[in-house]
Amino acid sequence: MSVSRRSFLGGAALAAAGLAATDSAAAKVAGSGKVKFCVFADIHYTPGTFPNSTKEWLGQIIDHAKAEKCDFIIHCGDFTSYPVRYSEYVDFYNNCGLPAYHVIGNHDDDGNAHEDTLKAYRMECGHYFFDRNGFRFVIVDPNHIQYGDGKIVHYSKGNYFKKNSAAGDVIGVVPPEQLVWLKETIENSPYPCIVFSHQSFERPTGNACHNYRDVLKIFDDANRIVPGKVRMAINGHHHRDHIRTLNKVVYFDLNSANFDWIGTSRAHGKYTKEYLEANQLKSKVGGKVPFISWVDPIHAIVTMDVDGTIKIEGMESKFACGVTPESVGVRFDTCARPTTAGVQSLEMKIKYS
Repeated sequence: MSVSRRSFLGGAALAAAGLAATDSAAAKVAGSGKVKFCVFADIHYTPGTFPNSTKEWLGQIIDHAKAEKCDFIIHCGDFTSYPVRYSEYVDFYNNCGLPAYHVIGNHDDDGNAHEDTLKAYRMECGHYFFDRNGFRFVIVDPNHIQYGDGKIVHYSKGNYFKKNSAAGDVIGVVPPEQLVWLKETIENSPYPCIVFSHQSFERPTGNACHNYRDVLKIFDDANRIVPGKVRMAINGHHHRDHIRTLNKVVYFDLNSANFDWIGTSRAHGKYTKEYLEANQLKSKVGGKVPFISWVDPIHAIVTMDVDGTIKIEGMESKFACGVTPESVGVRFDTCARPTTAGVQSLEMKIKYS
């Protein structure tokens, strides 16, 4: 089924986090706009390795964004492990007819140097911001490894796979200079801010951002000075569907648009020959795969109003071939968040002061 025919769950969940913001409170952060955007994550385009590696799969997301008259489309990382090799696919997104933005994920820098990833994605830097319709959208890049000697380098050619924990190496680090940039970008913004990243700033475990507390402090400090300055943070990476509000900031842990990685130790042979061949996975026929996938490219449409309204229109899908998490012996991650084939919906209005 195409996205337009699926059941979007607008308003399925309603959370009241406060009454309507007063005019005086809203005026503390300039802007009088409303913005609508499409967001997805972890589509992992890699023909022969992962399912649904087609332009048609991505095209369903783009078509839905256009049908909803979104102001822009953005993904939260892990678009493809080989941006240079699959430049035609990357340009299909870059030239989709909507303003299209990238967030760097760890796997985007697996198959080539980071500089080549930036060039393919038409980015000058992994962290940047843009303003639209009375909001500032801030993209943060935690894809750095900090070695035991304190040296910090960006992921490039899969270097983070070689981290040596015994030597004190850690991954998922926002460098000090980027933290300064983030603080200044938020403080100097005339608009309320929405933050995008690949790794979560809300999760304490599960390969999230190592120095997430530094980022949270920037958010909370900004909101103490100007209530409602940072309103939402959206991430990918974890292939989970979870929404949490902390200190009036909505943290949206966005599910993968494609599958959940269950690991080689839980690899299964439950997919049919027809499914594997249809997904360009002929080499997997008769073998096992380390993922469970969905039948639809799940994503979300987010609408935000400067008055404090936040609306997430999620969607439901199904597990491909009926292969569920329970059937392969995996259900929850290290944060006790379940594997689901969908994105929840939410509508709330936050009073910031």
